[in-house]
Amino acid sequence: MLSLKLKDIYESVNEYAKLLANILQIDIEIVDSDLFRVSGTGIYKDKVFESIHTEGFIYREVLRSRKALVVENPGENELCKDCKHYKNCEEYMEIAVPIKYSSEIFGVIGLVCSNPLQREILSKNLDTNLKFLEQIAEFIAIKLIESKRVLEIKDSVEFLKQIIDSIDTGVITLDEEKKISLINNFGMKILKVSPKVIGGSITLEDTGDYYPGRTIYNIDISGKKTRIVGKVIKNFLRNKECDKVLVFREDNTVQKEVVNITHGKNTIGCNDIIGNSLVMTKLKSKIKKIAHSKSTVLIIGESGTGKELVARAIHSEGDRKDKPFIAINCGAIPEELLESELFGYVKGAFSGASTNGRVGKFELANNGVIFLDEIGDMPLYLQVKLLRVLQERTIVRVGSNKLIKLNIRIIAATNRNLKDLVSEGKFREDLYYRLNVIPIELPPLRDREGDIEIIAYELVKKYSKIFNKYVHTIDDDVLKKLNEFPWKGNVRELENAIEFMVNLCLDDGIIKFDMLPKSIVEYKKENEAIEILENKEIKTLKELEEDYINKVLDIYGRDTIGKKIAAKKLGIGIATLYRKIEK
Repeated sequence: MLSLKLKDIYESVNEYAKLLANILQIDIEIVDSDLFRVSGTGIYKDKVFESIHTEGFIYREVLRSRKALVVENPGENELCKDCKHYKNCEEYMEIAVPIKYSSEIFGVIGLVCSNPLQREILSKNLDTNLKFLEQIAEFIAIKLIESKRVLEIKDSVEFLKQIIDSIDTGVITLDEEKKISLINNFGMKILKVSPKVIGGSITLEDTGDYYPGRTIYNIDISGKKTRIVGKVIKNFLRNKECDKVLVFREDNTVQKEVVNITHGKNTIGCNDIIGNSLVMTKLKSKIKKIAHSKSTVLIIGESGTGKELVARAIHSEGDRKDKPFIAINCGAIPEELLESELFGYVKGAFSGASTNGRVGKFELANNGVIFLDEIGDMPLYLQVKLLRVLQERTIVRVGSNKLIKLNIRIIAATNRNLKDLVSEGKFREDLYYRLNVIPIELPPLRDREGDIEIIAYELVKKYSKIFNKYVHTIDDDVLKKLNEFPWKGNVRELENAIEFMVNLCLDDGIIKFDMLPKSIVEYKKENEAIEILENKEIKTLKELEEDYINKVLDIYGRDTIGKKIAAKKLGIGIATLYRKIEK
């Protein structure tokens, strides 16, 4: 029996590691006596079944001394001087405890802090965590000795309560009959109950509302109902008193974290918008001026000009930066689903709907910012509902008649001419004026003098890192071609070209002319004048003017921004250009 290795009971060891990590929110690492990693979470999750012989010097000392060890400075400790990560360790703190039984030692279990927050959590309850780790190490040792016998943890429940009472998360353990066997102090605070509920029944109703990795429940304890968000963890030990563990938080605390849940931390500010041209300097200045306003913003620009980047910068620079930022592309979602995505729905609202309803994007973004991209593609019947949101700052879920109040800032964006859509009856005029309170027009890349080279080098850095290359130079003839190209796809098209060239770049780290995409190499700059004679037929001045205006519009685009640039290039006013186009 004693000849067994920890890897022989891998499933049990791994479940212990995951249970510890879920409760303590700290990375766990378990190695055997040969310094072979048997289980790991967090930064070690993908490094299981690897030997740490060349780096496990702390564990080596624990195996030698058979005593627990607390190391507050991994990477700088004297024990680590022969480690390959010495002075460059990704660990912030470590507790290592031997897994032993009687005279036999089987391995080491470690609590490893991979970030400063974990270190703070571990330091606050160091003695308690150390004792708890020693208890778990003993459980693993017993499991190894008893092999297939189920390890009873009845005697450790009271000790476990000391641990879970020290964390700022609600924890409830349920027995096999779904009765409460334990509830921690924070859980009682959230649910506003007393220890008298222990032994009582609990009802969990899945609302159908969902956040990544967590579910929203309506919880009923002794007739007291509360809305929470959390997850249910099945106890692999199948202990009668601890069959399942519910880890939860208040529903309203999750709302504060929506910005991280949906799109990661929105740390994009004006400094992250690359470009020093005059038009971009003015744009950044305008973003900072309007960032703290509550007024609706309409961003207009060609595809690939970075409309969402500007929207995120407005959010990040304003007083809602710590609140949610929710982005939705109105043109990418089927029309029949768009309403429920925006406004949510209640139970039984339509065929195929979740049995408990779902939260919409407006509700998720409450107190923060919602970004409605491609607003010109929104169907007319939804435009009416959006207009009501702008006017009344309330929404109604699909299938409901209950008003939900909103404190929200709306940023819309489009690459289409909304005025033309209004004229064609495809966009409501009243909605257009409600959206166009603060208009922001993004210049196309071809009109951002001097920015192409700056952006190109930033993209080279990005893709050099992705492809593990060192690309440091773009030849002058390449830059010349990049500056001559019209970039109808704007920054997105430039990024594709740079990614292509970095892929082709050799070890010398220089992007050369022969690496340019074929479309750029073959592009020839348009002549600034058209042929006066064509097929030996003399054209009238009116025809020449019409041909030339059309040629310029083909180059710069026929949307609002393109027409403004065309008028400037032609040396006439925008009103004059519109008049000539109409003629």
